[in-house]
Amino acid sequence: MNLAELINITLVFSTPLILAAMGGIFSERSGIVNIGIEGLMVVGAFGAGVFSFYAEDGGMGALSPWVGMLAAFILGMLLSLVHAVATITFKADQTVSGVVINFLAAGLCLYLVKLLFEGSAETTHLNEVFSKTAVPFLSDIPFLGAALFRAYPPTYLAYAVVLITWYALFRTPFGLRLRAVGEHPSAADTVGIKVQRMRYIGVMLSGALAALGGATITLTTTSAFSHNTISGQGFIAIAAMIFGKWNPFGALGAAVFFGFATSLRNVVQLYEWSANIPQEFIFMLPYVLTILVLAGAVGKAVAPAALGEPYDPGKR
Repeated sequence: MNLAELINITLVFSTPLILAAMGGIFSERSGIVNIGIEGLMVVGAFGAGVFSFYAEDGGMGALSPWVGMLAAFILGMLLSLVHAVATITFKADQTVSGVVINFLAAGLCLYLVKLLFEGSAETTHLNEVFSKTAVPFLSDIPFLGAALFRAYPPTYLAYAVVLITWYALFRTPFGLRLRAVGEHPSAADTVGIKVQRMRYIGVMLSGALAALGGATITLTTTSAFSHNTISGQGFIAIAAMIFGKWNPFGALGAAVFFGFATSLRNVVQLYEWSANIPQEFIFMLPYVLTILVLAGAVGKAVAPAALGEPYDPGKR
């Protein structure tokens, strides 16, 4: 395997992390902790698997994966609305609510899959999934073409989402308001910014993007949804967001790093000497690196000032 192929595989594993991390940024920049990224990714993976299957069965052909992506987007927003109502309207503990979302998504999706697929713990294998697409002209560039521009469509979407997130947060009035309610909600309220509305928008965008991240796994690497399709990627995305200091480009770099750790795990297994290493240790690699990186970075990362604090308009 050459370096270009390794980079390409890294991008495959990074894509869901990038999308989920961008979602986390929208929520936490508004002041709402979202530990439920993992559960939102589960819902996205489930929605993509189920709706793509029925779209494929209905003769939609190559459009089926896009139907799955759209379904994941909507389901992610709906589930995140539960988190938003609990934490913003009823001022429930944000960490507890996020944990509940994780358990709710895992249990509900597995139950629905068994209900829809005659007791099976996974969806039927999808025939219509995303395939790698080469960008005209750019894919012909030596080395860079093979590394960056022969990828799955969701990878190109992730590139675009990073740019849109950065622009929306730092170059638009919407981004200024969103960041204001995450830093000093009472001051934002006094100048007419609807704090609760902005936080609802941040959380729902978080759910939609995290669900898209989950959907990409179903529609690119696994071709089906099962109970272990999402196995810790949501928590790694949160780590990428923190390591990236709640900045889109920082989170992108961290997500690519963690994606590299995952691809390295797969590459190591190709070599004969890896047979002497217990597989459990190889599969631990991305998570061990996540812990090490966070241990060194978390003290240096400065979160939004009002992160995790419910806002009560009566107590300014």
